[in-house]
Amino acid sequence: MSDKVTGFQPVFDANSRLLILGSFPSVKSRQVDFYYGNPQNRFWKILFGFFGEEVRQDTPFKKEFLHRRGVALWDIVTACEIVGSQDHTIRNYSVADLSEVLSVAPIQRIFLNGKTAFSIFRKAYPDIETPYECLPSTSPANPRCDEKVWIKALEEVFF
Repeated sequence: MSDKVTGFQPVFDANSRLLILGSFPSVKSRQVDFYYGNPQNRFWKILFGFFGEEVRQDTPFKKEFLHRRGVALWDIVTACEIVGSQDHTIRNYSVADLSEVLSVAPIQRIFLNGKTAFSIFRKAYPDIETPYECLPSTSPANPRCDEKVWIKALEEVFF
């Protein structure tokens, strides 16, 4: 097992309505130092596409986009031991203190990006009052990611 690796700080502000929680940043994400850094990950394509915007790769623009659209972004695991980008190898992990976001932002829904994020979230926050749901992982390792499921869930929050 590898040394403990640290994830990213949350992106949010007082206007964030939706909190999207992933599991933990991939190797590629850690290399570019921002969420969903693997160009094969469907996350940014889905999110930018939902709002009718062209995908941009630069981190400052992505942060501005998230703030402008009311989307908060974080990972449920803030630090862990992990082999490569493989969620099933996550061990000895620390969980995000969601009060950091929930005490500031009027979050209406929480989306969990994949089953690992959902499982860890459910263990850590069994009594959370904010509605939440598990969506298919946008990871390129998940061939069953259905973009329509994400679009429908986003419509429930933003329309």
